[in-house]
Parts: sequence; structure tokens; C-alpha cells
Amino acid sequence: MALDAQTVREPLEIKQQKRGDLVAEAIKRLITEGNLLPGDRLPREVELQQMFGVSKSTIREALKSLEVQGLIKVSTGPSGGGMVVEVPLDRTFQLMQNYLFFKEVSIDDIYTVRQLLEPELAAGAVPHLTEADFAALENNMTCCSPASHDRHELLRQRQADVDFHDILAAANPNSFLRFTCELVNEMIRQLIVFGNETPRREHEKFGTANVNIHRAITDAARAGDAERVRELMHFHMQEARTYIKRMNGKLRGRLILDSDIADMQQRVRSQLGGNAAPVTRGKRAGAKVAQTDASAAPKRAARKATTTAPARKRRTKAS
Repeated sequence: MALDAQTVREPLEIKQQKRGDLVAEAIKRLITEGNLLPGDRLPREVELQQMFGVSKSTIREALKSLEVQGLIKVSTGPSGGGMVVEVPLDRTFQLMQNYLFFKEVSIDDIYTVRQLLEPELAAGAVPHLTEADFAALENNMTCCSPASHDRHELLRQRQADVDFHDILAAANPNSFLRFTCELVNEMIRQLIVFGNETPRREHEKFGTANVNIHRAITDAARAGDAERVRELMHFHMQEARTYIKRMNGKLRGRLILDSDIADMQQRVRSQLGGNAAPVTRGKRAGAKVAQTDASAAPKRAARKATTTAPARKRRTKAS
């Protein structure tokens, strides 16, 4: 389509980024090129002001933007400021659910993905499972055994069933596969609801089937039989899909609020009575943090020593 003369004569409006957004991008570059790790602190606000030549309010706007994105945590006080953190899975899930709010996603869609990924996740975890992991798996099966006659308790147990898969995920060294499966698990835990007309008997049968297959998977994993674990998990995904559809499972299609996530976490913690799965993830995370604390300085020094001269120049320029 040709442009007329009037259109050409009129200046095009080019939207410029806000100064706070530009500073937030520069701080991201600082984190990336400086190879900062979770727990590392950013320069103080006054230092960032001098570094970028902007006002205190602009720095605070930039830090707040990064905090909302989950990249840093900002504290106040004399020793306050920005600290690099890992982006929480809960925040990532919330953003994903906001995106999917306008999409058509069914339980079949979710289980098609699970059936492809969960068997590989479980099989890949087998060589890395520790005694603490097996203890967590055993505790989860005990907590999820459907002995209760209270329908709400049975629903909570079905949500806690997913923690079994999170324990396996935490042991798998493939971080991208682990991340993807944990996101799907969180979707199942928070979004799948069942019709009120579903008989309690169906909930009990589903719970019993879950515990039985989880037992078989655990035994095969303890025997070190990764191929058997893969086969059992594939069957488990098919069986779970069938049960959920029989029980009139539906997706609760709406935006996820911060309060929803907090409430769900509290229900899972109280249900597990000791927080088996999250404790396992916490122990792994704790071990990683301890290792980082012990060797963070040498590692950062080594990385900075290998940083190329052009990269250092770019960082100085960005500053």
C-alpha cells in the first residue's frame, strides 16, 4: 500500500522507553555480565545512582520492576538494597496461567504433555535418588493413602499426589525438563477440580490406584531399573487421565492470584504434616546453597578472570 504525501510529511511517533525501564535493563546486563549468583548483592542505591546518573526515584522504580519480575529481592534499612534471587516457580506459573487465560487448554492437552515428559523425567531421576528422596516418597504415599471418608480430605490428598512427581523432578539433573514438569504439576495441583456429583468411591479408587502405581515406581527406582520406571510412569499417566475424565475433572479457568498460591501452599504443607516433598527440594536447594557459599568467591573470581576484555568494556559502558 502506497503512502500518501500527507502521511510522509507527518512525523512518525516513536515511543521511547521510560528511564526506569532503561535502568532496569542496564541492571539486568550488570547481573548477566557480572555473572552474579543468587544471594549476590547489587550495588547500593546511591552507587547505582552515580553509576547510571539518575535520581533515587528512578533507581527505586527500576529495582521494583526487577523485583516484580522475580529477579531480585529488595530490602530496606542501612544494609538494604537489591539481592539477586532465583525466579520462584510459583511466580513463573502465575505468569503462565495469565497467558493461558485466553487460550483453550483441556485436561487432554495437559496429559498429552505429561505422558511425553513424565516417563523421561522419572527415568532420568533414578540414578540420582538419595535415601532422603526415598524417605520422602514413602512419606508421600503414606499421606496420600485414601483412608479418610471426608470428601474434602480426599481432594487434598489428590492434590498432594502431585508432590510425588515433584520429588522425582527435584532429583533429575535436566533443569529444563524439571522446570517444565514442575510447571505442569503446579497447573494440575491448582487448576483441576472435580464435579460435586462425583461419588466419594471414585475419589477413593483414584487415590488407591495412585498409591499402588507410586509404590511400583518407587520399588523399581530403588532397584535401579530406570526402564521399568519409564514404563510404569507411562502407564500411570494413561491411568490418571482416565480417572480424571471419569470423575468429571475440569480446569478452573481463571487468573491465579497471589493469595491462591499462598493458600494452596499452606494446604499442601498441612496435608503432608511434615512437608515431605518440599523438604526434599529444600535439602537439595540447601546443599546447593551451602556449596555456593563455600565456593562462590573462587568461582566468581574465576569467571571474572575469564571475562573477555570487550565484555568488561561493555559493562563499563553500561554503567
